[in-house]
Amino acid sequence: GLAAVIREGTDSPYEAIKPAEKQETYPVSSAQKRIYVLQQLEDGGTGYNMPAVLELEGKLNPERMDRAFQELIKRHESLRTAFEQDEGGDPVQRIHDEVPFTLQTTVLGERTEQEAAAAFIKPFDLSQAPLFRAQIVKVSDERHLLLVDMHHIISDGVSVNILIQEFGELYNNRKLPALRIQYKDYAVWQEGFKTGDAYKTQEAYWLKQLEGELPVLDLPADHARPPVRSFAGDKVSFTLDQEVASGLHKLARENGSTLYMVL
Repeated sequence: GLAAVIREGTDSPYEAIKPAEKQETYPVSSAQKRIYVLQQLEDGGTGYNMPAVLELEGKLNPERMDRAFQELIKRHESLRTAFEQDEGGDPVQRIHDEVPFTLQTTVLGERTEQEAAAAFIKPFDLSQAPLFRAQIVKVSDERHLLLVDMHHIISDGVSVNILIQEFGELYNNRKLPALRIQYKDYAVWQEGFKTGDAYKTQEAYWLKQLEGELPVLDLPADHARPPVRSFAGDKVSFTLDQEVASGLHKLARENGSTLYMVL
């Protein structure tokens, strides 16, 4: 299986990612390039927005909230990053020293909470930083909603959780440790890695594996595959019994992997 392939593979020396030298623009990562191209195809769409809603109980201090967001923007370059094309038409990222940001405030009024959240989600222009916005919705004096929306090109599920956690720390006037590297440093490292022998070997292998006509993934769905992707989604929650859960954890331990990798 996969574990055997990994065991038989050759080790590569670990190399820590270094902070990149300051430039006017920086390359994008492979993941960012893919999202950039897809967003251009879906111009004006919100399929790559990553909204989140937090329920806040108790008295709120809007000034402290705004200050916490300003600190987050200062701390994370991704929140000050815009995307454009270089002379060759390739996407690059530009990191601004400062970006305009206003913590929006509104009252729920006659709307439902779902309607307020839906009205908050709007398309992003990738050339205009920040690709991030936030809004406070007052439900009552003791209850508010914090709506946050980011574009997927600067965030993922993990980074959203990190930002929410750090926001709470900053709101409570706690100091955060300095960041050794930023995401653009990874993008620069990846660009250099692509010129190495290890990358070229992997590229040749996968081009060979995927050559020819590829079959369409035939998922056991209860409806026909639509001709055009709609981006409509949902989630299904279920609970695994103790025996299955223990077996999955055991499989992960035996293969030296995480439960996430097993699933």
